[in-house]
Amino acid sequence: MSYGGHATTLRDMTHIPPPAVELRILDAELHQLDARRAQLLHRRAWLLTVLQPARPAPVTLSPAAPPRPEASAPSVQNVLLLLGAALLTLAAIAFTLVSWGSMGIAGRALVLGAVTLATLGAPVALLRRGLRSTAESLAGLGLVLTVLDAYALHEVAFPDGDGTTFAAAAATLLAALWAAYGIGTAALPGPASAQDSPALRLPLPAALVLAQLPLILWVIAAGGGLRTSTAAVLVTAVIDMLVALRVSLKSVRFVAVGGAFGMGGWGVLAAGLISLSAAGPGAAAQATALLILAAAGAFGAAWLVPGPGLRTGTAVTGGLLVVAALGGVLRVPLPYEWAVLGYLACGIGLLALVRGALPEPVRRGLGQASAAVQGIALLLTLPAVVTTLFGPAAWVSHIWSGAPDDARAAATMDIPWPTHETTAPLVLIAVATVLALAVRSTAWRQRALAAALTLAWMTAMITPTTLQLPYTIGLLVDGLIVVALLSLTHRIATALALGTSLVLATLSLASEPATLAVLASLTALLAGAAWRGRLAPVSAGFSLGYATALACAAGAALDWQPQHVALLVLAVPVTAALLATRLADPVTTLVVELSGAVAGLLAIGLAGAELPILALVLALCGVITAGTALRPERRTVGYAAAVLFVLATWVRLSAWDVGSPEAYTLAVTVPALLVGALRRRRDPSASSWTAYGPGLAATLAPSLLAAWADSPWTRPLLLGTAALAVTLIGARHRLQAPLLLGGATLVLDTLHELAPYLAQVVGALPRWAPPALAGVLLLALGATYEQRIRDARRVREVLGKMN
Repeated sequence: MSYGGHATTLRDMTHIPPPAVELRILDAELHQLDARRAQLLHRRAWLLTVLQPARPAPVTLSPAAPPRPEASAPSVQNVLLLLGAALLTLAAIAFTLVSWGSMGIAGRALVLGAVTLATLGAPVALLRRGLRSTAESLAGLGLVLTVLDAYALHEVAFPDGDGTTFAAAAATLLAALWAAYGIGTAALPGPASAQDSPALRLPLPAALVLAQLPLILWVIAAGGGLRTSTAAVLVTAVIDMLVALRVSLKSVRFVAVGGAFGMGGWGVLAAGLISLSAAGPGAAAQATALLILAAAGAFGAAWLVPGPGLRTGTAVTGGLLVVAALGGVLRVPLPYEWAVLGYLACGIGLLALVRGALPEPVRRGLGQASAAVQGIALLLTLPAVVTTLFGPAAWVSHIWSGAPDDARAAATMDIPWPTHETTAPLVLIAVATVLALAVRSTAWRQRALAAALTLAWMTAMITPTTLQLPYTIGLLVDGLIVVALLSLTHRIATALALGTSLVLATLSLASEPATLAVLASLTALLAGAAWRGRLAPVSAGFSLGYATALACAAGAALDWQPQHVALLVLAVPVTAALLATRLADPVTTLVVELSGAVAGLLAIGLAGAELPILALVLALCGVITAGTALRPERRTVGYAAAVLFVLATWVRLSAWDVGSPEAYTLAVTVPALLVGALRRRRDPSASSWTAYGPGLAATLAPSLLAAWADSPWTRPLLLGTAALAVTLIGARHRLQAPLLLGGATLVLDTLHELAPYLAQVVGALPRWAPPALAGVLLLALGATYEQRIRDARRVREVLGKMN
């Protein structure tokens, strides 16, 4: 039994096939079963869709959207009410003006009184029912009717009375009635459902608008003049300001602000005109009082209004009004130009208040007002400054025509001196002093000092012209300004010195000694400034420019011809080339080299009148340029040197009346071939067309054209010999450019020489001979076509292997 059981266990544990193989078989069968199941499920779903009857999708019919209204209901209501009120107002005016005379006194009073009372009483009932818009429309109509009532009262009861007095009384009474009406309606209780106040919005703003007139009308009715009327306007503006500050209702505050600005602006303008036109102390004092009143209103607003921006703006206005008031008093006893100083002094005086115990917005506004006054004073000095700085430029067209009498005459050669500019230097120096002493902020300190330096420079520049100092003194002052500015380290100082040097140089053109002395001094001064690093690039350029001008001036003083002066000008390019080798700053080096190049071009232009000297100048420029090209960073300048040498050679040949083109072209060809040979030596892969093509073409092409122009037999012979030599050299060294250029030139030269003989041969042949020869040639080509193609390919391969 045990043996049999043991045998059964062994048999069960024996796997055929092995377990791993059987597992793979089972996995494959299960995968196939899953795939088959998915396929059957997909087929089943499709069959269900086929057997299920199709049902149409429900269609939802939405009603058409109603058109969107273009106007809201309140808008339509307001438009209708506005139109209705306007029509009723027009009807009332027409009734008053047209139909008034057809009724008796009682009828007139009854009609107007009844209509006015009914119109003004209706809004009370409407407000209680919550109909605010309708009430506003009827209230506006009622206010207009009160104006018509006043007009009717004047026409009936006071037809011969003073119209201004009646208008003043009517305006006062109506403003009070409208205000009382607005306040009274505000106290009316509204319906329990009303969520907003039932007060009418129109009467109170309308009352304030009408209140702008009474005070002015009463003054006019009382016979007040312009000054009294201006005071009334300013008082009205002050009242408006107080209303704007005390009333919380937005509509009233809006009208009050508009009235304050409108009436205040009107009053300030009138007061300013009165101050400027005041002919005596009394009139000036009255204008000052008006301006002080306006300033008080502005400062009151600056002290009370909310918002730093508005407070600063009103403080600026107040400060300007104070300056206008005090300056107006000083203007009367002083001349015009000194009156400017008076206003400026008042403006500077405002700065004393800036450091006081005032609110920050007010102090800022006073500072801005002072700056505005100083800016206006500076603008008034611009004519004198512009004339002094730019007027001397006219001497460029009047060189050495004679020294003027004084500095002002030197600056006004072609333009007049502006009037009322006696105190311009004082204005400039005063503002410069304020900028230097008053501005203490770290952020603005450097800018203020730069501006102060600029204004001080302007002061020094215009002082000789303003005081009409002698011409020599003016030149000396400008020269000292240049020296003083160059002694400072600020960039702005050096820039001002350069500008002054231009003015000084143009002023010196009036006389020969002044020109030579000034140009020599400026050349030395600016060279030293460039050496000390005072805007070195610009200073060096200016120095070389003045040196060039000095060379021209010296030559002209020696009565040299322009072509001889050109040799003297060449000293500047030589100096620039030598300096460039010692400078470390690349920007300064470039500026120096460019300045030298400009001087060289000027020398070339001056030498153009005489060809031998022009050739010499070109050669010298080539030497200078070649020396510059010796520096590693200026190798490319060598091309310019080569061009200058070639041009010098051509000019010399032209001066010798040499007409042969080879004399001109060989000067290009030989250097070009040498350069090409050097390049091929350094870079054997360089193409022969690049190395030798330009040089060979420069001589072969012009010579070939000259040979074809019926030249003597020697030229074609020499050209053919040279072309043959070039072709052989190209074949020897397997170079395309010499081979093809020389060969083409040789063929064309030979064709030109044999052309007469060919023409004779063609003329001797019968007319059928050329077509016959062409036919024979075509037959020969056709017979050996394939061989010709191989030969052409071989020639192309040979040329392709050449460099």
